[in-house]
Amino acid sequence: MDVELAALTKRYGHTTAVDGIDLKIRSGSYCCLLGPSGCGKSTTLRMIAGHETVSSGDVVIGPKAVGDLPPAQRGTAMMFQSYALFPHLNCRDNVAFGLKMRGMAKAERHRRADAMLALVQMDRLAERLPAQLSGGQQQRVALARALVTGPKVLLLDEPLSALDPFLRVRMRTELKRIQTDLGITFVHVTHSQEEAMALSDLVVVMNGGRIEQAADPRTVFERPATAFVARFIGGHNVIALPDRRIAVRADRMLLGPEAGPEAVPAQVVAVEYQGSAVHVGLDAPGLDTDAATPLTAILSDHAFARRPLALGDTVRVGWQADEAHRLEA
Repeated sequence: MDVELAALTKRYGHTTAVDGIDLKIRSGSYCCLLGPSGCGKSTTLRMIAGHETVSSGDVVIGPKAVGDLPPAQRGTAMMFQSYALFPHLNCRDNVAFGLKMRGMAKAERHRRADAMLALVQMDRLAERLPAQLSGGQQQRVALARALVTGPKVLLLDEPLSALDPFLRVRMRTELKRIQTDLGITFVHVTHSQEEAMALSDLVVVMNGGRIEQAADPRTVFERPATAFVARFIGGHNVIALPDRRIAVRADRMLLGPEAGPEAVPAQVVAVEYQGSAVHVGLDAPGLDTDAATPLTAILSDHAFARRPLALGDTVRVGWQADEAHRLEA
């Protein structure tokens, strides 16, 4: 189902956590709410779920406004960061618990639970208790439990944050596979730019309770709307020119003779080898980067090997004119 937020606002006393946001999430899409801690993304998710009251505005799921409905009547399910599995129940009974509360017969709820465990590749461990599972396995059981009731919209609150980096990559692949197979709408809160880019059809970048930009991942990365988006997504240099502010991708920065006639001198202040690429930090007094972090150029490993740089070196830095993306004021 489509999810639409209309002037959605949440206030806590004199503090505004979510400030009149408007957003439409198409049915069957994977949407990531992305932003730093305290930007309002989790509060927005909880208002969609019905776990947080709405101060003003509305939440529309499918054809009807649901802002005043309890969670069970919204057609949504929520997967929490903590997983919150019942320690005394095995995987099958954890997944079937919501169906049991709805009065479903034991045989039928176990059949559905087993089918959902198979979907998340946990059917062979159906008899195990949560304490006998790894973190990734617990996450799969929590996902199956959220999906077994047949929600039209699944809400995920930083579901991968407790996993180690290797397992996080593996599980985000599984999340995307499951969402594609089921064809339902996923709304996923994360503070990881990489996670949002890998998973989503729609990235919603939030800051200070407002939406800075909502677009597909490629557009957000290639054409950030604001300086905040450019910095938060990463991979860009934000530069203030006399007549405008621009963002230039770090991997499109040019160093040395090919930097062009408009290039300015810079001193190398950092060199970080990252395997396939080398990140070169630069101090360029002739450029107003308007940020606490130094100007960065990302060079391929081969390009750096052909013309290596060391701390303290002076090099000219520039970019092609069509690589400069103008930012909103």
